[in-house]
Amino acid sequence: MKLHNFWKNYRFPLTIIAAILLGSIIGVVFGEKTTVLKPFGDIFLNLMFTAVVPLVFATIASAVGNMTNKTRLGKILGCMLAVFLATGLIAAVVIIIAVKLYPPALGVNIPLQTGAGETVALADRLVKAVTVSDFSLLLSRSNMLPLIVFSVMFGYCAGTMGENNIMSRALTAFSTVMMKMVDLIMLYAPLGLCAYFASLVGEFGPQLIGAYSRAMLLYYPLCVVYFVVAFAVYAFFAGGKKGLKMFFANILSPAVTSLATQSSIATLPTNLESADKIGVPKDISGIVLPIGATMHMDGSVLAAILKISFLFGIFGMEFAGWQTYLISIVIAILSGVVLSGVPGGGLVGEMLIVSLMGFPPEAFPLIATIGFLVDPPATCLNVCGDTVASMMVARIIDGKNWMKKKC
Repeated sequence: MKLHNFWKNYRFPLTIIAAILLGSIIGVVFGEKTTVLKPFGDIFLNLMFTAVVPLVFATIASAVGNMTNKTRLGKILGCMLAVFLATGLIAAVVIIIAVKLYPPALGVNIPLQTGAGETVALADRLVKAVTVSDFSLLLSRSNMLPLIVFSVMFGYCAGTMGENNIMSRALTAFSTVMMKMVDLIMLYAPLGLCAYFASLVGEFGPQLIGAYSRAMLLYYPLCVVYFVVAFAVYAFFAGGKKGLKMFFANILSPAVTSLATQSSIATLPTNLESADKIGVPKDISGIVLPIGATMHMDGSVLAAILKISFLFGIFGMEFAGWQTYLISIVIAILSGVVLSGVPGGGLVGEMLIVSLMGFPPEAFPLIATIGFLVDPPATCLNVCGDTVASMMVARIIDGKNWMKKKC
């Protein structure tokens, strides 16, 4: 039964990883002859790029448009958002330092044309990043962030028409259709990615496989260090020595569940129970944990900057400069704190990386593969980060003696 549950939870990522490994082996064995398979991989990329624009609009506009009780959360919501952004920023800084000390794609260089690294004034880059001069430009995947801004505004305006209005219902239906479309396209993913990696490895050699191994050798130990050190600091801030002790005494169950299910939502019941044992007030845990399960992702922030630095290394560019760091942090936090709240957020975050950083379309499957590889530890950090975030919110709202007030 346990084996059945394991296969049920991990079937898709294991299938994808197996397809990528098979394609890589084919590429190593047959060399440049495998370039004939590239069109099959390009079909998958084109299908995904075609679906991503309507997917982003539908999911974000629907999520915003169907929000209820927008003012009910009050002080808890404000403190929660501040904690989410602060921990996301810390995670981003940590991974930037890590990739500078241990570049994940050192020694790999794929000569694909890319606009990344172009020298553009920061002000102009920010303007172009969030706005476009014509509505038709929103229909291009090259303008992903302006599309997100437009989608949020559109969804908000739809929400002002009242609950269950026709526009909100239409956006929900549109979002459901687009998610089914993505599910349909993903049925082709194993074949498409197998063909793509066979062609890529056949053309550029097995050095690419080594780059993935190097990236994982960085990410997995870093997750362990972040879990032990960063969460310890957060727990100590929240409740001193007692908070530190209670956190690590009760976090094992959510951590194991998250690794087994790879889902923050599936871990939510266990997380709520652990927060109650720690002593987090129910009115705080009942808000922070459900919202955090969809929009607080420290592990995803770490993964986002790993992906960005990985692509810089793959395309032979130096991951350096304060403008590059700033844009990377914005994208990482947006991916881990905002986009994780919508279905397909991981996909949108990876598309955002490709479009905002100026990488070619071929970069998308490269970092999508990293996404599959890092998902278990990233989910664990996301879930456990929600628990300690609820403790920090309790500390801010109820004061340093909040644990003593718990009945």
